[in-house]
Amino acid sequence: MVGAGAALADEVGLTGLTMGLLADRLGVRTPSLYKHVAGQDDLIRGIAALALHETAEAVGGAVQGRAGSDALAAAAHAFRTFVVEHPGRYAATIGQEPAGPDDPLAEAGERLLGAFTAVLRGYEIDGPAVNHALRMLRTLCHGFATLEAAHAFQWSTDIDQSFEWLVAFADRGLRAM
Repeated sequence: MVGAGAALADEVGLTGLTMGLLADRLGVRTPSLYKHVAGQDDLIRGIAALALHETAEAVGGAVQGRAGSDALAAAAHAFRTFVVEHPGRYAATIGQEPAGPDDPLAEAGERLLGAFTAVLRGYEIDGPAVNHALRMLRTLCHGFATLEAAHAFQWSTDIDQSFEWLVAFADRGLRAM
């Protein structure tokens, strides 16, 4: 059911997702959904955990066997592709906090963080700078991808060229550390 909710969120947007709409999509009555989730918030948490897991799979798979700028580009492209293809489920991840270390959100978030940490191993960054670099990468990738998914780039410059420019800019910055 969480998968169906995620697909519906991608279609109608996270703010358009309701229990009633999901029940209609599944061909059941709304009260039947409560056998699987406690309510709308629980459904969104489930979608967030699924999205983080799927993003971690995409980014982790993309960086496998790569290092340095190749790993950075692969991770950034995988992240961007996921967000643009799954804007509703990705939106569910924003603002969600794990309830504890065993929470599926925590596990999936750690896997995604691990994939981006692997990217940073190709640069000579250590100590507290790793946290700053991770935040920078998340900000760049998240910001670009969510703006693109929202069709916010309206001027004529090629979006792919802008993204390549952004990745190259991040690579130069990380190398300068």
